Amino acid sequence: MRASPGPAGPSPVVPGRADERGEHWWPVASAVVSAGLLHVVLPVSYRVDPVWVVPVVLFALLVVLVVGDPGRIDRRKTWLRVVTETVIAFITASNLYAGIHLVSDILTNNKLFADNATGLLATGGVTWATNVIAFALWYWDLDRGGAAARAHRPATEPAFVFPEMQHTEYAPADWIPRFADYLSLSFWTATAFSPTDVSAIKRWAKLLMMIEAATSLIVATLVVARAINILQ
Repeated sequence: MRASPGPAGPSPVVPGRADERGEHWWPVASAVVSAGLLHVVLPVSYRVDPVWVVPVVLFALLVVLVVGDPGRIDRRKTWLRVVTETVIAFITASNLYAGIHLVSDILTNNKLFADNATGLLATGGVTWATNVIAFALWYWDLDRGGAAARAHRPATEPAFVFPEMQHTEYAPADWIPRFADYLSLSFWTATAFSPTDVSAIKRWAKLLMMIEAATSLIVATLVVARAINILQ
């Protein structure tokens, strides 16, 4: 005889230690460092001056995060979340600065790319790639309260439903998404301009995916169209 369900309560805690479930810093650190380096290779007029500001600020904030939460990411501290979101916002803002200048130059026929299709495609590619990294970091940080919160309470109110969560026979019982999963989500959202195999079930997540897809579509369309026009 099956027992009747009891009253709804807090989400269950998956067995195991949070410091064992927490993910390593190196994938996120690699993404942050890559975003800083990508900004440096942009044309001078698209970079934040002086050229060292973006990479140095990002590296310094990254060091603060790693020192504040060494080993695996499992410390739930408000100041750590604030620093994390400052890093992501800084990457987003610096890339937005570059993206606005790129779109403006394309629409105004700026001489910078008047006869340089290769340079235009390279700049567009750098801006697009940085955009993918920035949105991947936002998804990673906002889903279920961030990486540290997911390590403590993996099953708490997910914003994204990954295939591993639906096909449990192919994934461990304590599976939780890592940064690579959010990077994949961001890449396919920016590439396919449509929902991926990951389902967004929170409104903010759906809106964020829409913004990323729209941004990528605008940049890709303008850059490719302008490059084709130059080649012809």
